[in-house]
Amino acid sequence: MRDLKLPDQRHPEKAHRAVQAQPKKPDWIRVKAPGGKGYAETHKIMREHKLTTVCEEAGCPNVGECWSQGHATMMIMGEICTRGCTFCNVATGRPDTLDAFEPGRVAHAVEKLGLKHVVITSVDRDDLDDGGAEHFAQTIRAVRHRSPGTTIEILTPDFLKCAPSVLEAVVGARPDVFNHNLETVPGLYPEVRPGARYFHSLRLLQRVKELDPSMFTKSGIMVGLGEDRQGVLQVMDDMRAADVDFITIGQYLQPTPRHHRVDRFVTPDEFKAYEKAAFGKGFLMVSATPLTRSSYHAGDDFARLRDARLAKLAGA
Repeated sequence: MRDLKLPDQRHPEKAHRAVQAQPKKPDWIRVKAPGGKGYAETHKIMREHKLTTVCEEAGCPNVGECWSQGHATMMIMGEICTRGCTFCNVATGRPDTLDAFEPGRVAHAVEKLGLKHVVITSVDRDDLDDGGAEHFAQTIRAVRHRSPGTTIEILTPDFLKCAPSVLEAVVGARPDVFNHNLETVPGLYPEVRPGARYFHSLRLLQRVKELDPSMFTKSGIMVGLGEDRQGVLQVMDDMRAADVDFITIGQYLQPTPRHHRVDRFVTPDEFKAYEKAAFGKGFLMVSATPLTRSSYHAGDDFARLRDARLAKLAGA
């Protein structure tokens, strides 16, 4: 029985990697330790419904703030991923079989938390013929049934080893936002995201718009992995060519000494410059701060995203 609290069992594929020094975090990247009544209540609901959250599995620095407000990003299809990205803290290995009752439990938790906006993500499931696409669709439908007023944002894997048609099942379930992260610049893929393909991920986002032009699309990258500014600007251009509406840019933080090293800490002023550049390239919404993560402030950002589209249509 694996103990996912032990690094070598959680990340067996990283056990052979050299130890990378973890630099001291600057003042602008520090956060308060999680705690408080709201945090405890969210934790209780997650455990009662036997749900996994990416907040915990990926070691998100914002978990204290988000959970204290009753916000959590649901991670479906288990806690073990079939990929071994060098930046990621989610456990790697052979996943368990899908839980047919999970969509209902997610929907119940969303209802109990009273969420106006929910983010649903997953591990990669290369072991499944459809990559888990139908499970995503079932979860979306279950949440819609129990909480029809809740807007739904999904953060999906790339479905790299599946037939292109599996994407239709997810888009057909009508999430409000379809998010798939490019994670980094293409030149760093062999080291950072070796199981993925940059242009496949880009094409996935483009196909979502082809299947449903009204659906909001979103993607994000981390900085501080070794990329340069020109590379980030090129990713922005690639996203816009795929008609992506919303970009997130956040600082990479090294989960353990065996993970990809932090090349540098990008300053708040640089993040502001990225935000300005992204808006200049036509994104409807941009979140670019050191602590930005895909689902950080997702509900508020969705409201602004929707307003930005309405304003653009009104001015057309």
